[in-house]
Amino acid sequence: MIDIDAFRSISYGLYLVSSRAEEESAGCTVNTFAQVTSDPLQVSVAVNKENHTASIIERSGAYTAVSLAQSASMELIGKFGFFCSRDVDKFEPFSVRTDGFGCPYVAEQAVARFSVKVTDSVDLGTHTLFIGVVVEAEVLSDEEPMTYAYYHAVKGGKTPPKASSFIADRVGDAAAGRVDANDGSGSAASQGDGAGSFSAVDASTAKREGVRYGWRCTVCGHVEEADELPDDFTCPICGVGKEMFERIEL
Repeated sequence: MIDIDAFRSISYGLYLVSSRAEEESAGCTVNTFAQVTSDPLQVSVAVNKENHTASIIERSGAYTAVSLAQSASMELIGKFGFFCSRDVDKFEPFSVRTDGFGCPYVAEQAVARFSVKVTDSVDLGTHTLFIGVVVEAEVLSDEEPMTYAYYHAVKGGKTPPKASSFIADRVGDAAAGRVDANDGSGSAASQGDGAGSFSAVDASTAKREGVRYGWRCTVCGHVEEADELPDDFTCPICGVGKEMFERIEL
């Protein structure tokens, strides 16, 4: 027997991992960065093979990991977590610096950064585990680092489909009726009161009774405070359309 809830007891941090090869930069949000030895100072990170960042790290042989602060915005987390570096310049409009390897990293809303030279990699099927030696480390602020639990509980964040821990969330959400476990795309589709089901009658009733409603993105957890969403509305965090929002009472 495997109790999926047991996986929720595993503690993680939240990091931005980025790299650059030739003239191409890429980065993504991960919760898998970890120190594995102290002498030498070795770390590891697992990155989904479908993430463009994985291919850039393979080509460059180096990457930078930034430990996010609790104050990090959902816009920053979402841009690196729910968009592809092939399509979007994730580093714009944030404050960016470059390490000794030429890898760009976000220098704001962060606690520390680590520059890593890759020494080995392990094929994990869906992910590649990059093992490396830390050659640069720097404290960026005195803020508290963000844990994955804080991201979920306080920030209201969701797990991106390509994350290492997504399967646990996905099975658990499916059991609760929040997502379709058979959706091969990994997208979180609302099984309840979707964006198309909140009628004008419902809205007027809510206003009369003084009830406030909003809309929650079932993919990233962003909440939009509004009685209705326009048909062309897209989530400012992960970019999905109106159909991926569920009505909630505020």
